[in-house]
Amino acid sequence: MQDYKQKIAIITPIKHLGLDRLIESKGEPFYLENGTKEEVRSLLLNNGIDVILCNPNKQEYKIDKELLDGTSISIINTCSTGLSHIDIDYCAKSDIEVFSLTKDYELINDLPSTSELAFGLMIDLLRNITISQNHVIAGGWDYTQFIGRQIKDLNIGIIGFGRLGKLMFKYCKAFDAKVCVYDPYIKGYDRVSLEDFISKCDVLSIHVHLNDETKYMIDKDSLKKAKNDLVLINTSRGAVVNEEDIITLINNNLIGAYGTDVIENENDDIKTSILIKEMKSNKKILITPHVGGMTIEGQTKAYTWAINKL
Repeated sequence: MQDYKQKIAIITPIKHLGLDRLIESKGEPFYLENGTKEEVRSLLLNNGIDVILCNPNKQEYKIDKELLDGTSISIINTCSTGLSHIDIDYCAKSDIEVFSLTKDYELINDLPSTSELAFGLMIDLLRNITISQNHVIAGGWDYTQFIGRQIKDLNIGIIGFGRLGKLMFKYCKAFDAKVCVYDPYIKGYDRVSLEDFISKCDVLSIHVHLNDETKYMIDKDSLKKAKNDLVLINTSRGAVVNEEDIITLINNNLIGAYGTDVIENENDDIKTSILIKEMKSNKKILITPHVGGMTIEGQTKAYTWAINKL
């Protein structure tokens, strides 16, 4: 009698990485790379799926009771360190194992892609790259509108000195910036208030996990002493920042610009995002669609590692 092959639903774009044979060695794959929540639930129910292989970057819904109830899912394998796209409490109650890359330090220490993007967003906003390109596309050639800042000697603050924060620190130091760190969990950390820390920064880059302590940690209160040309960078999670406050502060010239790879409701209908709506008419807001870890090198390493857990 032939051994049973577990059925794997791949609900994130992966075909471009050429990992079909590896996936097939772990079970029978069912691809639905860009499905809606309703389409994914139908796939799970109609095919007796055992395993979900996912990633939050393009997932506009949460993996929760509404999706999983009544299915055969026993494992959710996410190719990410973050878990905000999965209802962890429901999975625990339902005996569904959740695999992630959160503690796979050998792998994640070899994945600098997100910090590289943070550095890129910073350069874009400091040098007005995107908006000056749009000016040229429209037929203009007037540099005086786009005079920016050089990184050398800027005061760059990094919130969170874990793996990605340390990489951002290294990149900024290589450009001769004055870099300081805010992380109460570092040994020997010189404790100052978040507001006082931010007050000294020309650039503030956020590298923390989203939890009850960090949700909305960057808001009108923490930014009340910020320089009016502060450039804020976020490649962590959207809800670390109070987006409504950020829009208000930018529009009142109380901070300079916001560059982010994440929005608060990206696992919902992004058409309702106040930040995306504002970006359409506000040149001081730059948003990328959660592309932080989306490099060929990074994806191939992360997905290969994750699939090999099955």
